[in-house]
Amino acid sequence: MSPKPPSVVTMIAGGCVLILLQAPSTPGEQRRPRPGGKPVDLPGLHNVIHVSDQLYSGGSPEGDAGFESMKKLGIKTILSVDGARPDVGRAKKFQMRYVHLPIGYDGVSQEQALKLAKAVRDLPGPVYLHCHHGKHRSPGAAAAILMCLDDQCTVAQAIDVMKRAGTDPRYAGLYAAPKELRRPAARDLDQLKVDFPETAKIPALAEAMVHIDHHWENLTHIRKAGWKVPKDHPDLDPPHEALQLLEHYRELGRADSMRKRPADFRAWLTSAEQAARELEEVLRPADGKKFDAKGAEKAYQRSRTLCSQCHDKYRDIPQPK
Repeated sequence: MSPKPPSVVTMIAGGCVLILLQAPSTPGEQRRPRPGGKPVDLPGLHNVIHVSDQLYSGGSPEGDAGFESMKKLGIKTILSVDGARPDVGRAKKFQMRYVHLPIGYDGVSQEQALKLAKAVRDLPGPVYLHCHHGKHRSPGAAAAILMCLDDQCTVAQAIDVMKRAGTDPRYAGLYAAPKELRRPAARDLDQLKVDFPETAKIPALAEAMVHIDHHWENLTHIRKAGWKVPKDHPDLDPPHEALQLLEHYRELGRADSMRKRPADFRAWLTSAEQAARELEEVLRPADGKKFDAKGAEKAYQRSRTLCSQCHDKYRDIPQPK
């Protein structure tokens, strides 16, 4: 069988369009994200895109497999913009440095953009930039970094990074960042004093949302399995996941910082706790009571609507300072 010809790859770099020849992969070779190409999934890494020679963006690494995939990409520094605590121990095991500079879904501020850009410019590379799923915050941060480090990069080219990664247009703050950023001079980054922590201190709300998102994702798997234990996730117990969601909402509502939140935010939080309680009760029917699939779906959709309403107002758009 004759070998396949190399594929043609178009890459935008330094404001120029480059035509590259990429040799076809051989059987057993790890699929690599192409410069300017679509996202790829690697073992333990999801939604990975090749942003530049020094920068990849994707989802958070999962176990040894994710770190092994990063090692094959040549990654030296892992830069997390996620709220979850980085797996620093595993990074050290694979001789990589972890840096934690979390951002929100409401955009990338000038200050945050400069810190992220300095990290990519000055720390050993290539750098793997990640949030949780690699679809929203990390591509948004990557776009801001490009605007800071490449003076030939246009707003359209930076936004294309987010579009390639699948960033939802509802995240207005992330899409606005490349347009609003003031491009720094090299001396601005030289003079910037930045602490590159392995683990950043996370506000109570952000930390709670990490756990809530985790259990909400588990419940989504359970729903797809007909509200039963998913075959590919035998460790998930449906009523227990709903109970964990309930407890996180309850504990968040007790936090002192919640008293300063707007009335509608607190009302949504209370309603979310009630919806989680309803879902837990439906998924754990009393003795002799038949499981109510319609009731489970109703409680799930109510929780989903409450989350969307709160996110649309308080998470996904820039907030007044």
